[in-house]
Amino acid sequence: MVFCRRTRSFVLIAAAALVPLFLPAFATKVAAELPDPDGKPADMSKPVQVYILLGQSNMVGAGRIAGDKDGTLEHAVKTKNKYPYLVDDEGSWTVREDVRYVRVMGSGTGAMRQFNNEWMTITGGRIGPEYGIGHYVGHATDAPVLILKSCIGNRSLGWDLLPPGSERYEVEETDKKTGETKTFVYAGYKDSPAKWEKGTEPEKIGWYAGMQYDGDVANAKTVLAELDKYYPDAKGYEVAGFFFWQGDKDRYNAAHASRYEQNLVHFIKQLRKDFDAPSAKFVCSTLGQTEKGAEGNEGLILEAQLAVDGRSGKYPEFKGNVTTVYTNPVSMGGASNGHYGGNAETYMNVGEAMGKAMVEMLQE
Repeated sequence: MVFCRRTRSFVLIAAAALVPLFLPAFATKVAAELPDPDGKPADMSKPVQVYILLGQSNMVGAGRIAGDKDGTLEHAVKTKNKYPYLVDDEGSWTVREDVRYVRVMGSGTGAMRQFNNEWMTITGGRIGPEYGIGHYVGHATDAPVLILKSCIGNRSLGWDLLPPGSERYEVEETDKKTGETKTFVYAGYKDSPAKWEKGTEPEKIGWYAGMQYDGDVANAKTVLAELDKYYPDAKGYEVAGFFFWQGDKDRYNAAHASRYEQNLVHFIKQLRKDFDAPSAKFVCSTLGQTEKGAEGNEGLILEAQLAVDGRSGKYPEFKGNVTTVYTNPVSMGGASNGHYGGNAETYMNVGEAMGKAMVEMLQE
């Protein structure tokens, strides 16, 4: 792949040098556009700043890398001149030697599989938002950075990812065929099955509410417990933030959609508790196809995601530490259930927006 560089890197680097420090760990203001990685390692005397990525299939990533057709990452970089920090002067993918990227996955509390453990560079056949996130956070941070993704597809916040401490609740539902209305009990954390008719004894299945939450958290903790295996020469770590891109599966269940805001608030608080990171920042992204003003389950989920943003004022304790990224303007078409057609630009755009949102909070 041949890439023609635009002559702008020196100007951006010079401008960045004039920006004063806001916090000891952060080097510059949020960059409007990123220069190439400088190839230098981070200051390894500082603890690794860990960012944990959670969600479902679009956080896992479905953006196509290879190919000359519109929608692939190579086409976006080579033909459209987008994301120039991803390639060097020879057209090879750049490598951030101050950011490690680790991806692990397991179904529920089953065995963990490792998919990535390398300095951040483009590898494999598909991408998620991690590259936009990692480059923005890495550029703004003097300390070493670990982007740690622990998630799997087809999981709902109202069932699979339900955090510990979530309580049962009741919902009246009308059978569309018979018109009969019944009251159902929806599962609280560790309950099984997902729901049962009120007054009956629930019959357990091979899954429980929150089973994926437990697995994703446990897998992330496994990585952190063996940090030297994933970040060479690390001198400890601190969990600096969380990124969450999810909501697709909940939109097919009216009860889960109606409960999404309550579950998301609890999810944020529980993650901070489980990782002993009360000051960790949290960035949530909305579903790309859902526009403000949408109705139905998608509208409920979007309203819930926007409500937890600290700037909304609804949750004062989230001011300055929780941000929601409204992704509809940066999505390139398609919907979450179709993985946005595999368009790599959607995944890069969402990742960049999430990375910028995190850096803005870190520097406030």
